[in-house]
Amino acid sequence: MINQRKKNERPEGLRPNGNGGAPLKTSPGANSLARAVTLHLEGKPKDALRELDQAIETSAELPELHSARGHVQFELEQYDEAVKSYRKLLELEPAHSSGHFNLAVCLEKLGQWSDALSSFDAALKQDVSRGEARLGQAICLLHLERPEQALDAFDACTADVTGGNEETVSFGKAVALQLLRRYDEAVRLYVEVLKKNPNSEESMANLITIGIATKNDALVREYSERLLTLRPYSQAAIEGLATCAFSSGDYDAAARYCAKLVEFTPDHFERWFNLGVAHQKTSKLDQAAQAYTEAARIRPDGKQALVNLGIVKQELGDYKGAREAYEKALKLAPDMPEIIYNYATVLEEQGAPEDAEKLYADLVAKNADWEDAWFRLGYLRLQRGDAQGAADSFANATRRKADWPEAHINLGLAQWRLGNHDGAAQEFEAVLKMTPDSIEALRGLAALAVERENFDQALDLQAKLIDLGERTPELFYNTGLLLQKVGKVDDAIRLYREALAERPNFAEALLNLGHALKSQGQPDEARMYWRKALEAKPELAQGYFDK
Repeated sequence: MINQRKKNERPEGLRPNGNGGAPLKTSPGANSLARAVTLHLEGKPKDALRELDQAIETSAELPELHSARGHVQFELEQYDEAVKSYRKLLELEPAHSSGHFNLAVCLEKLGQWSDALSSFDAALKQDVSRGEARLGQAICLLHLERPEQALDAFDACTADVTGGNEETVSFGKAVALQLLRRYDEAVRLYVEVLKKNPNSEESMANLITIGIATKNDALVREYSERLLTLRPYSQAAIEGLATCAFSSGDYDAAARYCAKLVEFTPDHFERWFNLGVAHQKTSKLDQAAQAYTEAARIRPDGKQALVNLGIVKQELGDYKGAREAYEKALKLAPDMPEIIYNYATVLEEQGAPEDAEKLYADLVAKNADWEDAWFRLGYLRLQRGDAQGAADSFANATRRKADWPEAHINLGLAQWRLGNHDGAAQEFEAVLKMTPDSIEALRGLAALAVERENFDQALDLQAKLIDLGERTPELFYNTGLLLQKVGKVDDAIRLYREALAERPNFAEALLNLGHALKSQGQPDEARMYWRKALEAKPELAQGYFDK
């Protein structure tokens, strides 16, 4: 965030007359310093440094040599060595006019902000009007994450800044305000900087950051697009546009931007994770799995990446891969309910219902309000014949989510298996109040009516199912049976034929069609259908000769 620097970054010190104007005494050290200055003026800084190194071997106590060497080392970007030179200078001459300042500049280059701040403080004690030192002090405070003090320091710089550093002061104040989350003020200052310097990339990047933090997509988009015109591969700009794409639900665009970002930074966890999310949102599950796999590689303790990888693998039908991802996530967060739930669903898919049921039971014991876990527990109990356990589970689910048709249907089935017909009917009727065209509820009520020998009600319900477009052979067959029981044989014959049109080898329908035809005086046709019934299901012949 803090990239803009002072205009004058060079330390002071290498001058033909290095002690403030007083002539040097003629000495080997002085002669070496003169030769070093000449070499430096000729554009030969490495030769100048060698001359100074040699001179210090024989005249180590001469402060001007250390000051000059620090200057040349700084120019050659040998910042560690320059620090040593300036520390030696200050050891020899603690009140040196530029020693503390030059040391601070070198420490800044090394990112040693606390030490740099101390040296700028010392420089200001020597000369309180020194604007460059005050500016350096403010920048160090920013890097030390002390924005309130930095803001005060930048305010103090405003009056005495020279050398074209006004932009740096405005930018630094904006950064301090941004760190203090005084975003409106920061935006105004960044905009002012951009008016004077339209190519300030750092200002645009920070405006993008503020836009993301405040969910101001217009701000993000404006400065992302503007920054891209200056720097087509700006990561800050591309990240800004990716954020806008996510915010607007344009996941295809988000995937494109995130793919570009991972090209720039192939070991960046968050960018791979976001790419996975974008692909997952667009149902590109293979690509999502690849992205989450990369994210998990970079950060093996990133449990959300592992969870998402498990979800995607599960949707792809790769239950082995999903199970491995969930197991890794559970090692990181063994008590995280969402992971346990997903893991249990995979165990169901892999044919381990007993293990899954145990996990669901543990989940609801600790998370009693989790209706989905209650539902899955009820389903598995119903599957293995534990009607009472299933009824208890589905009742818990419906108490927590009353408008859940599937839970009420299954609760009705569990009650039915327990012999509680009234309770079952109550659940099916509750579903019809929510969804009047529920096929499952109508089927359940129709079957209950048949069991209670309430044939008229059963016929009405079967008719509703047919009107709703239900065309299963079982529905036609059961309705035919009801019609035959109440003496409507012609209608029964029609529905048996409907059942056979859906399933030609439906043995029971063939058999009962034969009975209906015989009762209508068509014995030859009846025998033909009985033969077909026996061909489809030979065991129907059992008991024939026992009559």
